[in-house]
Amino acid sequence: MADDHAAHAIGAYGSRINKTPNIDRIAREGMLFRNAFVTNSICTPSRATILTGKYSHVNGTYLVGQRFDGSQQTFPKLLQQAGYETAVVGKWHLGSEPTGFDYWNILIGQGPYYNPPTIENGTKAKHEGYTTDIITDIALKWLKDGRDKSKPFMLKYHHKAPHREWTPGPNHIDQFDGETIAEPSNLYDDYANRASPAKEAEMRVGRDMNDLDLKLKPVANLTAEQLARWKGAYETENATFQFATKPGDDALTRRNYQRYIKDYLRCVQSVDDNVGRVLKYLDESGLADNTIVIYTSDQGFFLGDHGWYDKRFMYEESLRTPLLVRWPGVTRAGSVDGHIVLNLDFAQTILEAARAAQPADMQGRSLVPLMKGASPDDWRRSMYYHYYEYPMSHRVREHHGVRTERHKLIHFYTVDEWELFDMQTDPKEMNSVYADPAYADTRRELEAELKRLQAQFKVAQPMATDADVRRVK
Repeated sequence: MADDHAAHAIGAYGSRINKTPNIDRIAREGMLFRNAFVTNSICTPSRATILTGKYSHVNGTYLVGQRFDGSQQTFPKLLQQAGYETAVVGKWHLGSEPTGFDYWNILIGQGPYYNPPTIENGTKAKHEGYTTDIITDIALKWLKDGRDKSKPFMLKYHHKAPHREWTPGPNHIDQFDGETIAEPSNLYDDYANRASPAKEAEMRVGRDMNDLDLKLKPVANLTAEQLARWKGAYETENATFQFATKPGDDALTRRNYQRYIKDYLRCVQSVDDNVGRVLKYLDESGLADNTIVIYTSDQGFFLGDHGWYDKRFMYEESLRTPLLVRWPGVTRAGSVDGHIVLNLDFAQTILEAARAAQPADMQGRSLVPLMKGASPDDWRRSMYYHYYEYPMSHRVREHHGVRTERHKLIHFYTVDEWELFDMQTDPKEMNSVYADPAYADTRRELEAELKRLQAQFKVAQPMATDADVRRVK
């Protein structure tokens, strides 16, 4: 799992701006899920949902940095009971120590891009180098020498990249130099014909980035050699990177976008390289034919779409997550599935694949039938989303909503504003049709579906208030 890796920055998902040959290999040799979504587009809650198979309001993890209750049921614990050896390496970001793992070696909090300290089964260790490479080194060491080879295993191999502030590794820091990366068509979005929270959000490429984001100054923990490499890549160009226009102007947005997107894609390239290292080990060790490989992210990310970076909103680029699965003998090579699937489903999917029991209190559904090429008549036709975190970080208003194959209804409930999008006629979600009389029937149907899903998933009414969620943290 990567952090903040948008599906539209993966070749297999049709990226126009980069190539990811190793990640694409998983799709080529397995299944690509075209409509994979998250239930709460923010790091800590998404990770908690993946572990538990439960929505934020059930597993108790609503916010970034909130402490996850590790005493509760998780799929790694259930795998241990089924005879699996379990491990997690890399980004954890759940506040509490991992439970349900025989081995863990995790970054502290978000972790830096260079020279990361980690905690290995309770003992702090220091590493020198690029974090994406180091996480892979640790994962491969465990796969080769650390596990009990008489047992089946489950490894959660989690990257920090390409999370903000998008610091490239030494192998790719010069990639894309001299190129102009294509801009998204709505980079200069003016947020007309939308609810007010879209305009209020503070994550605009042309206004809200800081000096670390834009590489106008280096991070603090670099070695002398790493700092020299950083200066060689950025300092000359920084001399002409002047803020001659006021924040928010198109010229500044255009300039910031190029720096941002190149650094983001450079980080993705290192992730792809390292995924390739793991796939190579599985091939060389003879494990590939009997190992399920899943590639995903904790949520999507705005790559200049709507003029934004970051995630949080229920808009498509944030809601959608990559999901690629290679399961030799089960997933047909090069297959594509179009059903609505959720990170809520991951726990039950892994449990069924491992022939372990799926507890009745989990709220998702195993994807194994889809992986086998089936199309169940009773598969979900809609999904429920809920985001809680305001005003922290980016001032994205609390909201919930429902998405079907064609439509999306969003309710910013603390300000009582609604949006409705027809994603067939408006795939970029630029014009809400909530007040359009032609969509009155659709609006009523989706409002009823929203209430039905809230009842199904036991979402408390009225919705949790901003103060309630703060108290949880």
